[in-house]
Amino acid sequence: MTNSPNIVFIICDDLAYGDLSCHGNPYCQTPAIDSLKDAGASFGHYHSGPLCTPARSAILTGRYPYRTRAFDTYLGRSMIDPDETTIAQLLQESGHATGLFGKWHLGDCYPMRPQDLGFEEVLMHGGGGLRQPANPNEGSYFNPELFQNGKLTRREGYCSDIFADETIDFIKRNRSKPFFAYLGFNAPHTPLEVHSSYLSKYTQQGLPDRLARLYGMVENIDQNVGRILDTLEELKLTESTIVVFTSDHGPCGSTQDENGNIRYNAGLRGIKGTLYEGGIRVPCLVRWPREIRPGTQIERLANSIDWLATLTDATGAKAPTDRTIDGISLLPLLKDSEAETPDRALCMQWHRGDNPVRFRNFAAFTEQYKLTRPHEDAPDELYDLIADPQETSNLANQLPEIVDTLRARYEDWFADVSSTREDNYAPPRIVVGHCKGDPTLLTWQDWRLYGETDSWSYDNPGYWEITFHQKAPYELTIEIPNSHVGGELIIRCRDWECKTPLTQALLDGSFGQFASLAFTTPELDQGPARFEAFVEFDGDRLGITRAYIRAATLQLS
Repeated sequence: MTNSPNIVFIICDDLAYGDLSCHGNPYCQTPAIDSLKDAGASFGHYHSGPLCTPARSAILTGRYPYRTRAFDTYLGRSMIDPDETTIAQLLQESGHATGLFGKWHLGDCYPMRPQDLGFEEVLMHGGGGLRQPANPNEGSYFNPELFQNGKLTRREGYCSDIFADETIDFIKRNRSKPFFAYLGFNAPHTPLEVHSSYLSKYTQQGLPDRLARLYGMVENIDQNVGRILDTLEELKLTESTIVVFTSDHGPCGSTQDENGNIRYNAGLRGIKGTLYEGGIRVPCLVRWPREIRPGTQIERLANSIDWLATLTDATGAKAPTDRTIDGISLLPLLKDSEAETPDRALCMQWHRGDNPVRFRNFAAFTEQYKLTRPHEDAPDELYDLIADPQETSNLANQLPEIVDTLRARYEDWFADVSSTREDNYAPPRIVVGHCKGDPTLLTWQDWRLYGETDSWSYDNPGYWEITFHQKAPYELTIEIPNSHVGGELIIRCRDWECKTPLTQALLDGSFGQFASLAFTTPELDQGPARFEAFVEFDGDRLGITRAYIRAATLQLS
């Protein structure tokens, strides 16, 4: 489709509604991002999240996260079902070049990676961030090791600059055809790492180091957004390109420290993980000069599930017809902020655990009212989001009919999304021994835990649910900390078990802090399996760092 618009979709991690100067931030100036609001449309009632993975699965599929299996951030709950259809696949089919740069957080192994789900070019970090276990040595924001189309590579520089560089290069190389560039900044997520040159202007305002680093990261994002907008202008692509700027959820951690220093968030209540407005209301700016009037302000309800319908509507790509698409197209509102849209109630929910619990940390809301509970045993809370966006006055006792209506809508929604597929909340299996994903890297990002605990650490090892793609012996490389000397490494898969005492002599040849040990399994049948690898000390278990698995006799199919 030669007249189809290009798309640059920019999503930040942990960027709060109030982190932008166009939303009143008194400390941090974001002129490039603000220009998107001036030249395009701004949503004042856009909700996302309330956590990293759910936001991304909703954006890319147009479906509620509970339908996609990707509804939490670790322990197998952040892997998208490979049967889902993404906007990247739809745009690729319509003739767009597709590229993802930065944060994915929907699965690190085949068949859940971005290159398996519609993205032709990929430069990404693993897991939810560079300092998380899916990345080699849990790398720094500077000079990180990244995965380029599945292969590990080291890049020089600061992560946000690298991801923006790659986006700009992708745009330049695909200027003659429609393109979809998805830029996922992992900033300003903690740890707050940024070059020291960004700090002084904020410390001079009396801000503590934590906030200086945070706003330095936001300033760096703004500069990179500016570079991308300049590139579009230089290539004469501004008029024909939809630029979306948003965030996945509200701020991580408290908005106020022990000295009373506040991370400005426009007075919104709550943080990341909560269903109060501070946790889910985020910036959403859209520029498309060909279709959107400058300074358009939209106050209608919008959500991350709306992007698939919106972008297929704008580009002429075909939306899926074989599944429920929960979102609506926002294109009519972008063209006319007074356009009619369906009267709807949106529902959101998030909490730890392998299965959702009815009424635990949920919200159901309309244009005006929001019903929520932080816990299933807590009383209902009802807020008028128009009159009281700070959610200071609970109206549940005063407006029982509205409470009943929203509660009924939530009940219907919960039953619907929970019946999307059989065994809806079980994680998809990692496929081992397929030529597209060989070797498979297993980390404790995606292991499943024994029992009811939710502890995510080396001290509480789990197991991986996998599927062997082909019958073969498999080569294993197990990496463990050198500190595990004296324990016994135990590897199990189906009926095969291997036990290896970790002597000092065995670990002496290791590199750095980790030992790397090689094994070969007997021939294992095709099909599902549970893979376990841990170190045992007198009955106590510790985890491994990572495991690589590959078919010893790989068949290219």
